[in-house]
Amino acid sequence: MRTRFQQGLDELRQKLLKMGGLAEQAVDRACQAYLDRDLTRCQMVLEGETQINISERQIDELAFDLLAMQQPMAVDLRFILAVTKINADLERVGDQAVNIAERVMDMVSLPAVDLPVDIGRMSAAVSAMVRRSLESFIEAKAELAQAVLEMDNVVDRMRDEAFITLVKTMNERPETTRQALDALLVARNLERVADHATNIAEDVIFWVRGADVRHNAPQEGNGQEQPAQRAASETH
Repeated sequence: MRTRFQQGLDELRQKLLKMGGLAEQAVDRACQAYLDRDLTRCQMVLEGETQINISERQIDELAFDLLAMQQPMAVDLRFILAVTKINADLERVGDQAVNIAERVMDMVSLPAVDLPVDIGRMSAAVSAMVRRSLESFIEAKAELAQAVLEMDNVVDRMRDEAFITLVKTMNERPETTRQALDALLVARNLERVADHATNIAEDVIFWVRGADVRHNAPQEGNGQEQPAQRAASETH
C-alpha cells in the first residue's frame, strides 16, 4: 500500500509539472500575441484552455484519491495540500492568459497606436515569476520560492506605472482611449498572474518548511533543509 501511495505521489508531481508547463506556455503565447498583434497565438491560447481545465480536474481527483488511500505523514500531507492549491492557481493563470488574448483580439481590430507602457518588460518579469515558482516546486527549494515573493513588488510597481501613464494618455489623446484601456487590462491581468505565481511560491514554502508565509505571516523553522527538500533531492 505504501509503495502504491508513493507511486501516486510521483504521478501527482508529474501531472502538476505538466499543468505548470501548459499554464506557462499560455502566458508566454498571450504576451507574445500582444507584442506582435498576432491573432494566431491568441487562438492557440483560447484552444489551450480546455487542456488546462482537464488537467486541473485530473490532478484534483488524484489528490483526493491519495488522501483517501491512507493517512499521509505530515510532509506528504503538506505536499498533497500544496499541490491542490498550486493546481488551482495554475488554472487561474490560464484564465488570465485567455483574458490577455481576448484584449489582444480587440486591439488588433483597432488602428495601431504607440502607447507609453512597456508591456514587454512587464510580461518578461511575470513569466520569470511563473517559471521560478515552478522551479522552486520541482527542486523543493524554499529559497527559490522566497525570491519569487520579492519579485512581486516589482510587478506591482510596473502595474501602477502603467495605470498612471495610460490614464494620462487617455486624457491627452482621447482617440487612443480604447487601445489604452486594452493595454491597461493586459497590465492588470499580468499583475494577477504574478499574484498567482506568488501564491504558488508560498505553497512551496509551506510544503518544504511547514511555514505559512501568507499575508506576511512569520516563517517557522530555521531555513535548513527539511524532509520534503531532502526527499526531492534524492529523487532527482
